Amino acid sequence: MRRRALTAASALALCAAVAGCAPALTGPSITTTTPNGTSEQIPVELSKPEGPGPFPAVVIMHDCSGLGPRSSGAPGRWVKELVGRGYVVIMPDSFTTRGFPDGVCTDGSRSRDDVSPARRVRDAYAALAYLRALPYVDGAHVGLMGGSHGGSTTLTSMIVPEGDADLLAKERRAGFAAAVALYPGCVASRRTWSNPGVYRPVAPLLILIGEKDDWTPAEPCRRLAEAAQQAGDPVTIKIYPGAHHSFDSRYPVRYVATRINPNAPSGRGATTGGDPAAWADSIREVAVFFARYLR
Repeated sequence: MRRRALTAASALALCAAVAGCAPALTGPSITTTTPNGTSEQIPVELSKPEGPGPFPAVVIMHDCSGLGPRSSGAPGRWVKELVGRGYVVIMPDSFTTRGFPDGVCTDGSRSRDDVSPARRVRDAYAALAYLRALPYVDGAHVGLMGGSHGGSTTLTSMIVPEGDADLLAKERRAGFAAAVALYPGCVASRRTWSNPGVYRPVAPLLILIGEKDDWTPAEPCRRLAEAAQQAGDPVTIKIYPGAHHSFDSRYPVRYVATRINPNAPSGRGATTGGDPAAWADSIREVAVFFARYLR
């Protein structure tokens, strides 16, 4: 199925590379909020199937490489798969207008906290609100999905902090109908939760991760999923034997020493790359999961 795509990311990435240039949004954008409550605009890539709809939809949160020139390419592969199955897809660009056009995979500055998974939760819900205002979107059937940094964002987006009664917490309770987290950081994400003991998502969650992932290891995610299941929550995990981080990538497996990795002895270095068998199976898993909860 041919898709219609709208994007401002390329122009923004070029602009951000020019000294003194304040990127102007020339394509679709969403209004999100900063932690201090001020509003800001960030660009999005929006794709839809042909036809009037209404269609179910998915918000995709990109990984640490962003949507600029250094993008891993994995988010785009998922856009093609999902639009081909009849979903509207929106991808917020959380990095470019915030000063990280090349992503944060190797950036160790404290300013990268401005685009942490915990902060990006607001981007996810701003994208949800944007979709629900579109006449061709079925607002009751919107899912969330992300890989790596975006997978951690997905995990955090699906819980409501204890005692949190603010607007964002209310949005979470009436938010996404289901979520898929691809190779998320289950250790790093847990540190940002007010109750790190048991993961209690507000909607069904599917975790897909590689057995040999040395960037966001599978074992903590397995324990998280098992604890959630024992508490009666609909969390499913599938671990792919022999697969590394970014198993859905089109690029071959390689080790990059400069990547920030809290799970490495030196704090740097991770192995990433595609696994054709895991990629093919993940397409089937995601298709079945979203068909169950978003149709």
